[in-house]
Amino acid sequence: MRLFRSLFRSRNPLPLLLALCALLYLLFHTLHPDTTRIDRRAEPKPITARGDLADDEKNTIAVFREVSPSVVYITTIELQRNLFTLNVYEIPKGTGSGFIWDRQGRIVTNYHVIADAGRIEVTLADHSTWKAALVGAAPDRDLAVLQISAPADKLPPIMVGESENLMVGQKVFAIGNPFGLDQTLTTGVVSALGREIRSLTNRTIPNVIQTDAAINPGNSGGPLLDSAGRLIGVNTMIYSPSGASSGIGFAVPVHEVNRVVPQIIRHGKMFRPGLGISIAPENVMRELNLDGVLIMNMAADSSAEKAGLQGTRQVWGGLILGDIILGVNGVRVTDYNQLRDEVEKYKVGDTVTLTLLRDNRQVDVDVVLDAM
Repeated sequence: MRLFRSLFRSRNPLPLLLALCALLYLLFHTLHPDTTRIDRRAEPKPITARGDLADDEKNTIAVFREVSPSVVYITTIELQRNLFTLNVYEIPKGTGSGFIWDRQGRIVTNYHVIADAGRIEVTLADHSTWKAALVGAAPDRDLAVLQISAPADKLPPIMVGESENLMVGQKVFAIGNPFGLDQTLTTGVVSALGREIRSLTNRTIPNVIQTDAAINPGNSGGPLLDSAGRLIGVNTMIYSPSGASSGIGFAVPVHEVNRVVPQIIRHGKMFRPGLGISIAPENVMRELNLDGVLIMNMAADSSAEKAGLQGTRQVWGGLILGDIILGVNGVRVTDYNQLRDEVEKYKVGDTVTLTLLRDNRQVDVDVVLDAM
């Protein structure tokens, strides 16, 4: 009504008249569509035959169908106490992935997935959920083993492959539960080998696999597979400032997993080979302008003590430096991480030859590796 009053009162009603015509035009065509554009004979288009799937697609489908029943969804729950009522209640803490190791109900995942969890639940591929108990963990390798009481027919173990003969460019698959979306498959290639990452304990994990297969939060602990559907690594982290996949993911290699997991199952922890020594901090070595690993002390009755290694001694007026480890079985080491990585290539009870700097001369000493 205001429009009509303005139209009759205006000295120049033309603009308002044009606006009114435009409004009536739009209203008419909204209520009465242009019937010239409607074809009542329209039918769905005929479907073009696809033909057979490509061999590469068939392989991807086969890998997922074969392995996905072995992949599990892990939920961690935290216990909190109400400060006013003192009641204890549970809240979800995080999610992750894992895979079935054997028909006895053992599940392998990342240590960081279940660290500090008050309670852990494992959901199988058939959507049944089971309370999980922690068998043990190797935090330095970011690996943990859980136990559930599901019947054996619900527990198809994953096939274990090999990682020491992987090649850059080789096709890989990741199955997991990113962002809580279960049974998700991503594909990619081995992008690089021999990478190093750090665990929650700030210890380096050597020789990890780098892949561009999309790995997002929730994929941690899930399997990295080769084109035969065999386990070649455990997806453990991504390199991304945003926390989402940026095409750089890392997996602990299966040869390390297959070495550590049986130890966890047998003992609840990993026994590392070691020398039984304490060493000087890296900043001390930098101040002394020395390469290698300076021995400070040796554990009583350790293999290092039995082999006659010498620690650093305090005398009147200063220190007498102990042996400086320069190499293991001919491989040069310049810091503790390199020493540890070389020693852990061997087993407890193996004998290694240490190259030492002692009294400004090099000597070789054989040492039997202790269980650390």
